[in-house]
Amino acid sequence: MNIHILGICGTLMGSIAILAKETGAQVSGSDEHIYPPMSDQLQAAGIEIYEGYSDTSVPEGTDLVILGNAGLGRGNPAVEHLLRHNIPFISGAEWLGTYLLRDRWVIAIAGTHGKTTTASMVAWILDYAGMEPGYLIGGVPQNFSVSSRNGSHPFFVIEADEYDTSYFDRRSKFLHYFPQTLVMNNLEFDHADIFDTLEDIKRQFHQLVRTVPEHGLIIHPNDDVNLLDVLDRGCWTETQTFLAKPLDSHHPSVNKAEQLPQSDLSITSTSDDFSRFTVTSNGYELMVHWNLRGRHNLHNALAALSAARHAGVPLATGCAALCEFSGVKRRMEIIYENQDVVVYDDFAHHPTAIESDLDGLRRSLQTDDLLIAVIEPASHTMRSGIHQRELTAATAAADHTLWLEPANIGWDMQTLVSHRSHVHSTPREIINHLDTLFKGSTRRCHIALMSNGSFQNLREDLSAHLS
Repeated sequence: MNIHILGICGTLMGSIAILAKETGAQVSGSDEHIYPPMSDQLQAAGIEIYEGYSDTSVPEGTDLVILGNAGLGRGNPAVEHLLRHNIPFISGAEWLGTYLLRDRWVIAIAGTHGKTTTASMVAWILDYAGMEPGYLIGGVPQNFSVSSRNGSHPFFVIEADEYDTSYFDRRSKFLHYFPQTLVMNNLEFDHADIFDTLEDIKRQFHQLVRTVPEHGLIIHPNDDVNLLDVLDRGCWTETQTFLAKPLDSHHPSVNKAEQLPQSDLSITSTSDDFSRFTVTSNGYELMVHWNLRGRHNLHNALAALSAARHAGVPLATGCAALCEFSGVKRRMEIIYENQDVVVYDDFAHHPTAIESDLDGLRRSLQTDDLLIAVIEPASHTMRSGIHQRELTAATAAADHTLWLEPANIGWDMQTLVSHRSHVHSTPREIINHLDTLFKGSTRRCHIALMSNGSFQNLREDLSAHLS
């Protein structure tokens, strides 16, 4: 089969291209923006890429077009060409569900936060156990060289996104995957460009619950009030729970449910920076010592261990695998370091993720180290201002916070200004301010660059400046 992919350099579509190639299809693709790391992965796989969209984007002899989501709607010349000439096309998520996942044991990782990291953990645990799983992950796992592979039957680990499927299918992508094992990691409001309220997202998550077979398993934290609400609407599948933090009588989930079910997997002790922790199940305790930091990663670890255990991996093997888990690119990834300064690249773009990532980093530093958060509120939800009241508290672990104001911001970022928080309009202003903070300081400085956007090339400019 000859397949052409529109939007091939996006994380999902590029990963689909590699998977389609592994199934034996002839694959090519087009995109407006061709850039690493995805372009490098595609070229290494022998996939030809064409730049731009036009009515000649789809090569002659193409049997099926797989259509991405970003910028690929009515009015796009390539899309209009498909419709005009009745060329068969399908969304990326539907192609996965129809052509790749139908006969697989799908392990789907859903939730507002931690999908990429948790999916990477599950794939690594299964691989460590010798199962050679397939996987599709919306990032680059450090334990693997690529973001997707077909693997061996039956297991396939997929990052299950609640974002809509395509211009012609507004359902969440994860409704196409039909998992045997479903992890719902957490649930908060996000994606304000397609969801008006948290209730809209809950409805999509309940639709996902309805796709898991009776003999499958749904894994969730027992202290997430929004997920408990979703499951209260009807669940036809066995559930298992985990808990990564102690509860007290003031916890909102306790107030809602009066008494939480006992967790099937829990954390009983941790080091201050969460690099060591003890996993407990039915009185059985195992220690994990790994390179990750932050309480949120304990949460992700328990979810991953639970999913892997459902696939047949003993808990001891799962914990041993986590001790060798290297993380994911752009999740507090060190991109520059000298004796005075360390620069981290982080994907956090929601107050909850910003807070947990900064707290985790702070706990790993020396007492007198300086922590500076540099944040670009680039996502649609952040630019809309929905979370603006939460941002100051989210950055409490940082000594200083510098904000890079994006274009088309929907609120006044000057409301964030204080003696330790400043707003800038260009990367050069950020770099100049950092120079001022460095000047005369004897403290080792840690700079966390936090955004899911381009950062107006700040990552590269700052690394070059420091060099």
